[in-house]
Amino acid sequence: MCRILEVAPSGFYAWIHKPLCDRAIEDERLLELIRESYVASGGIYGSPRVFLDLREAGEYVGRKRVARIMRSHGIRAIRGYKVPRHVVSMPSILAPNRLQRQFTVPWPDHAWVTDITYIRTWEGWLYLAAVMDLHSRMIIGWSMQPTLARDLVLDALLMAVWRRKPRQPVIVHSDQGCQYGSDDWFRFCKAHRLDPSMSRRGNCWDSEKIAGCHRRAA
Repeated sequence: MCRILEVAPSGFYAWIHKPLCDRAIEDERLLELIRESYVASGGIYGSPRVFLDLREAGEYVGRKRVARIMRSHGIRAIRGYKVPRHVVSMPSILAPNRLQRQFTVPWPDHAWVTDITYIRTWEGWLYLAAVMDLHSRMIIGWSMQPTLARDLVLDALLMAVWRRKPRQPVIVHSDQGCQYGSDDWFRFCKAHRLDPSMSRRGNCWDSEKIAGCHRRAA
């Protein structure tokens, strides 16, 4: 058979003892890591993000190789959803916009901004709420929880109040998230002489400034 197929007998016997080459064996190992990253993302990661996950985990692998393995095994990002667009946004009916984009504050404890972000960990998503003083750009309160419960934002604001102990009313500016629109949020603000302030839905200018507390808290 080796003579008819023009195959060296040594190569045939080597194939019997080791059917897969070193590169194919490495591809099988990378495939398991790729599947773990893909499943952990909920199926929304494509090859670029999976590649970054592998590099962060210390794997020395090329972007094209990750894309090839995912393509050959039918692993692709789930698509089909769209982010809703808010063409015209109305002011909040829960709290007025007391800040009015005055992000330069001359003295401390006059205006705070707060928001929520999420961090991906090996055990799942971790949610982080942070409070930043606009005067010093310092994070004065934060809280981390595995869920988006109301206590997440209340604990962060409680830390800010406990650390700064403001002697005058403070503007607390946020978006229109359900945590900031809860009755518990407004009761807490009223009990601690805080003035809730909310921007319009989809206001990119306010979101850019509030996002600064994410980067500083992280």
